[in-house]
Amino acid sequence: MSAAFPGRLAEALAAGRIIPYLGPGVLALSPETAVPSSPEALVAQITAKATVPHKIRKNLTAASQYIENFKHRKTLVGLLQEAFKAPPKPTRLHEFLADLGSLPLIVDVWYDATLASALAGRADFGQVQGVSRAEHLGEWVRYFRADGTPAEAEEARGWATLLYKPLGSIAPASNFIISDSDYVEVLTEIDIQTPIPERVKEIRAGREFLFLGCRFQNQLERNYARQIMKRSGDRHYAVLEGELTRNEARFLREQGIERIDLPLAEFVAELTEIVVQPRRAVA
Repeated sequence: MSAAFPGRLAEALAAGRIIPYLGPGVLALSPETAVPSSPEALVAQITAKATVPHKIRKNLTAASQYIENFKHRKTLVGLLQEAFKAPPKPTRLHEFLADLGSLPLIVDVWYDATLASALAGRADFGQVQGVSRAEHLGEWVRYFRADGTPAEAEEARGWATLLYKPLGSIAPASNFIISDSDYVEVLTEIDIQTPIPERVKEIRAGREFLFLGCRFQNQLERNYARQIMKRSGDRHYAVLEGELTRNEARFLREQGIERIDLPLAEFVAELTEIVVQPRRAVA
């Protein structure tokens, strides 16, 4: 990575040309993080409190489905609420993105409320969250204002920043797409984009994505990223340190994603040291 490269990305973020796409790995930037920062950590936490067959104990979606089937959906939601109950502690990256004030869209594919907490000082943002159709029959998403109160889809057009949580979030209403059946519902329709909010489709057009704290090792991770990126720009970036799996390497090639082989903490340190002049992006 050239010395000028982080500067170009920072300027593109400040201009609203790049959409940050955050995965659970961003939480590991802070040693004070008290919530699970990976699917492996989350499934270990919930299966420590609920009996699950050994063969699926390390599979988050399957273990969640078992708990939902045999102990009720409310039990599963309660375990997730317990896992993510600690007060959010924004990392340097969360604070940097929140302070830009010029990002029309941020995608966050984990269940914590850390980014919403970093944005809490602003009244000009709102959230759209994926919801489980087991709990919200006939709905794909729900909208929330900066104060956490429910909103209508039309209001999102007036928000300077839309925080898109496709898998749901602990706050403000404990929405979680996590079990096998949750994913089946979404993946049945995601190829034709039905679960993707219209405002997200509008904003992503022509823009690039920057993937931070993400891996693309399993099909679910790749499918979500692919469908959220659909009809966006032709060039994207992902900070991925170390050896890639064959599927990851193929996915990057197919989607036009330039890999940045650096530790996430090192990349974030370089990015956030750059002084940029935020400005409201054109929608």
